[in-house]
Amino acid sequence: MSGQGTLSRPARQRQGQGQRRRRVRLDEHLPVDHRLSRVYRVGAGLIGLVLLVFGILGLTDQIGVFDTGSHTTAGLNTNGALSVLSICVGALLFVGMLIGKNFASTLNMVLGLLFLISGFVNLALIDSGFNPLAFRIQNVLFSFVVGVLLMFFGMYGRVSGSLPHDNPYWRARHPTQVEDERRGQAAAGKRAVHAHRAVTSHHRQRPHRTAG
Repeated sequence: MSGQGTLSRPARQRQGQGQRRRRVRLDEHLPVDHRLSRVYRVGAGLIGLVLLVFGILGLTDQIGVFDTGSHTTAGLNTNGALSVLSICVGALLFVGMLIGKNFASTLNMVLGLLFLISGFVNLALIDSGFNPLAFRIQNVLFSFVVGVLLMFFGMYGRVSGSLPHDNPYWRARHPTQVEDERRGQAAAGKRAVHAHRAVTSHHRQRPHRTAG
């Protein structure tokens, strides 16, 4: 008995370590056509469309590639480089929209973080002599807004400390609890079947007793 206990303790430790690693991973499988995938697709598609429109409008104005003048498109300062970059990021988000699932979620989070970083970096470059993307304060605010929106769409239903137990990411990170809940539900189902059979049997026996 002591040998079995000694052997099982490392196994339990490895299992606990595996569960801790699963809690922080972001590559769990999301079932096909899950409703969360639609959220990731919609977020990527909407932001991608906005960036594509902004980039295309900027290119139609034929602004210089690294022009730092006051050329605005849809209320935002722009130049050729920013327009091309916006089109590329918008197209990438459309790819994420088409693929969906974990890819769209991860893409939204990564690009959202990059937009936030871009906002801080370009905020520092506004008053400097090096401002290749012709950012102004409105561009910085737009970058922050887009970054927060993308982070929200990417993290929705995936990164939280209180995910519901039917969430696929929660189930992937807590396999032991999922198995316990499955067993509990199976046991409850069996009890319900037995109770139903007992009630049915009781009702069938009542006429015979009455007749007797």
